[in-house]
Amino acid sequence: MKNYSARRRTDLQRPELPPAIVYTPENLLRHPVHLFKLMWRDLLASRELAWRLMVRDISAQYRQSFLGFIWAFLPPLAMAAGFTLASESNIIKIGVTDLPYPAYVMFSTALWQTFVEAVNGPVQAINLSKPMLARVNFPREAIILAKVGEVLFNFAIKLILIVALFLWYQIPMRWTILLAPVALVHLIMLGTLIGTLLSPLGVLYQDVSKGLTMVTNFWLFLTPVVYPVPNEGTFGFLVKLNPVTPLLVTTRELATTGDISNAGGFWIVSVMTLFGILLTWVVFRLAIPYVIERVSS
Repeated sequence: MKNYSARRRTDLQRPELPPAIVYTPENLLRHPVHLFKLMWRDLLASRELAWRLMVRDISAQYRQSFLGFIWAFLPPLAMAAGFTLASESNIIKIGVTDLPYPAYVMFSTALWQTFVEAVNGPVQAINLSKPMLARVNFPREAIILAKVGEVLFNFAIKLILIVALFLWYQIPMRWTILLAPVALVHLIMLGTLIGTLLSPLGVLYQDVSKGLTMVTNFWLFLTPVVYPVPNEGTFGFLVKLNPVTPLLVTTRELATTGDISNAGGFWIVSVMTLFGILLTWVVFRLAIPYVIERVSS
């Protein structure tokens, strides 16, 4: 009887088990402050990984190419040569440009190519990273940051061509050239916004990558890359309605003439891009886990 009582007292003195933790699905949009804290924390934590991914992608991009860095110069040079010949042969009528026409086309094409790389980068990167996303838990923002860094690196190579243009055509250097990188960053942000917004769909449907090529090719002709901004007609209205137009034109004008022709449009698109980046970041963060789960199942 004594032994039984002792056992009973021992059982009663045992510590209680910790309460069970039950995980339930919860919409983070109901707690926006907590959501933005997590986003900012993951953004800071993704810097080192983004750097490693960027170095890996740049090394792979140029190491497996015979021409290497020359590919950064070929598209602007080829487009400038083609449109210059067409203009001199009166096949197309370009109009008056602020710069010598070959320099105008090469500089504008370098800016356009940078925008297109910013659009395609997130879609391609997320699509190629599907196995890693399904198996490894890491801040997804690192993939986007790596692509933004790659776009900036590629444009830094194009700067060699741009500097050569300034020297060859004796384009005067104005103080506004110091502000051109700000406008360029806004142009890259707009492309990144579009690419990040489409990246979850790009994981589910290959049509997105194929459609982007077709859309950007058509979009080129609605952007004043090879012609000055038209002021009249339906086509002129569409060109001015194009959100890339004020960003690309302002970047070009800040770097060359210093005279801003559409400052209002530039700031409207820039502010919309900044808010759009924030909204797209939220959509991307909430959508990617569901997309990866669907692809992996």
